[in-house]
Amino acid sequence: MDDRNTTPLNPLPPIVWVLALPIIAMEMVLGLGSSGLAGGMEGANWRLQAIERFAFSPDLIRMMIEHNEYSWEHLIRLVSYPLVHATTTHSIFALTILLALGKMTGEIFRWWAVVLVFFSAALAGALAFSAVPWTHTPLMGAYPPVYGLIGSFTFLMWFGLAAAGENRYHAFSMIGFLLGVQLLFEVLFGGRSEWIADLAGFTVGFTLSFVVSPSGWAKIIAIIRQR
Repeated sequence: MDDRNTTPLNPLPPIVWVLALPIIAMEMVLGLGSSGLAGGMEGANWRLQAIERFAFSPDLIRMMIEHNEYSWEHLIRLVSYPLVHATTTHSIFALTILLALGKMTGEIFRWWAVVLVFFSAALAGALAFSAVPWTHTPLMGAYPPVYGLIGSFTFLMWFGLAAAGENRYHAFSMIGFLLGVQLLFEVLFGGRSEWIADLAGFTVGFTLSFVVSPSGWAKIIAIIRQR
């Protein structure tokens, strides 16, 4: 007999909603402003104002390092840039991946581990983006921290394939495909090298998962013993 009380959608771990809801709320406000449904004439400028306030500027961090002067108002941009996106479509794609990968990792990782991976990947993405001298455009959007969750998911697949006796390097097919598409678009249509931040986020997410995943240290010791 079918259970009529069963929800048609698999529930997401609460921590995923904690991470996603601020991004959703931001995009709803900016989308309403851009469409003219809120804020009147001022609403059309809300996205630009949000980008100026929350986006990460590589030139700004380079200037702070050069003069050895650091302001919390600007340092917070290292982790605030995932809140704002260039367009609604830009945010929808990021949120779709966040909800999907957040569910997969959040059901296995503890809530604090998901938070740590998310914000560590965001921080690493911003720093890597600013470390490349030819980047000057603002970095925005949740893609670097989302790629951190892709790194955690790849970690889970990596150990799953190893346990099944299969080629564990097949776990990297997702990141390889995504980065390949990004590089292709950059070559064909030009781009702002965001893939650098995304790759840094993925690397941190994958590496950090060895420590923050359940039995993480035990898995590291097992790998060392195998070698």
